[in-house]
Amino acid sequence: MDINYVSPVEKKRKRKNSWIAVTFVIFLFASFVVSMNTGYIRLTPLEVVQTIIGNGSAKQELILFTIRLPRIIIAILVGAALAVSGCILQGMTRNALADPGILGINAGAGLVVMLFVAFMPTQNFNTVVMLPIAACLGAALTAFLIYTLSYNKEKGFSPKKLLLTGIALASGISAVTIILTLRLSPEQYQFIAIWMAGGIWGASWNFVLALLPFIVLLIPYVWRKSHVLNILNLGDALATGLGATIKKDRFILLAIAVILAGSAVSVSGGIGFVGLIAPHLVRRLVGPKHQVVIPISALVGGFFVLVADTIGRWLIQPSEIPAGIVVAVIGAPYFLYLLARTKVSS
Repeated sequence: MDINYVSPVEKKRKRKNSWIAVTFVIFLFASFVVSMNTGYIRLTPLEVVQTIIGNGSAKQELILFTIRLPRIIIAILVGAALAVSGCILQGMTRNALADPGILGINAGAGLVVMLFVAFMPTQNFNTVVMLPIAACLGAALTAFLIYTLSYNKEKGFSPKKLLLTGIALASGISAVTIILTLRLSPEQYQFIAIWMAGGIWGASWNFVLALLPFIVLLIPYVWRKSHVLNILNLGDALATGLGATIKKDRFILLAIAVILAGSAVSVSGGIGFVGLIAPHLVRRLVGPKHQVVIPISALVGGFFVLVADTIGRWLIQPSEIPAGIVVAVIGAPYFLYLLARTKVSS
């Protein structure tokens, strides 16, 4: 028998998954184009093309290259990071409700970001570079507390306890954050209010450069480790029998999920539900294999946040609605739907 033989069913499945990936690439590209043309000062598609090739006016170049393009790229990177982070957490915990926002990781990162911007100028490049690192530290501390409180020496790791602990800790951190905002100046309070609503505030090339290394290095690494997530999905006992080093693999993957979520939160504010919706939707379309779920989840997450930000900029011009609110309008009902259909295992 030919060891390279691929069954017709497998070929059909791969072809279907390829078409799904191509479809979301097209969706992402289309939303990219629409977003470049959307804003209080509208640029027509022809004006965008002329500006890109260097024939636009100084005003058009300012709008496109200095204001809109960095924000568009940030939205895509943030969506991809949150989606892959959620994909990792769901795979590790075998729980479709796991998400960096719901588990409190975003809240922990946000608390540190709030303290950071209260004392540091956010447009200074050195500060911009340090901001994702500070957010990751806050996210890491929160994740450590959640993991420690949900781990039982006798029963081991409990996905149900992890979820409940994360929700409780997120509520506590959010309360502390609100209390601390009372000590801020009016300008700082306004910034934090927009940040907590999920406004993409880091819309400059400095923030793109600060966030890009986390995405470019970590998402491909997670994709290479997708077989580990497949094994962890089978349960600890079976995973150990298949030769997986559960504690080490889980620690590494958890650290990556925390870094991705923390770095995204540092420039996008409290955008929730992306890490919940994107992986769950992708699994329903392509199946449970993380080799396929991870890259398509990144595409869906980037598309989702970019569309939400574009709608927020377009809906009530000249003002705007933070992307996090637009995402929540869609994500909250979907979360309730999942909660009603999902049996949370202990």
